[in-house]
Amino acid sequence: MKHFFSLALALLCFSAFGQSSEISQIKTQREASNEALKARDDARYLDFLTEDVLITTGAGTLISGKANLDSYVKKASGPAMYWIRTPDEILVNPETQLAWETGTWKGYYFDQKDPIVQGNYSAQWTKKSGTWLIQAQLFVTLPQSTQ
Repeated sequence: MKHFFSLALALLCFSAFGQSSEISQIKTQREASNEALKARDDARYLDFLTEDVLITTGAGTLISGKANLDSYVKKASGPAMYWIRTPDEILVNPETQLAWETGTWKGYYFDQKDPIVQGNYSAQWTKKSGTWLIQAQLFVTLPQSTQ
């Protein structure tokens, strides 16, 4: 019985370490994707997404697929912008290789330091390819006073 509890404790610790490692990998991917957006490197940013990614913009537009997202961004009118997503929580399911991220986002014009729009977001990540990639993101624009 003593060995059973020792084994159970070891597995629990290993699982927690594994979760921590996976969360760290997702945070690193998120930071790099934010940097790609800020650097206006659209090609690099797309590397963080699955081919069949689903994006719901802060205004409610649904975009299906990496190619459609690239086209949507290139056709956008108005001043160029970038977005910074800041995770508040990341949960990982090691069995399905899926993760859930929630947090806040802010949108900036490249020539200004203060955000002009912001809100909340959620993202689904997948590691089926061996690397954590964004499979879906939902953004909701909220008034600045609610953040």
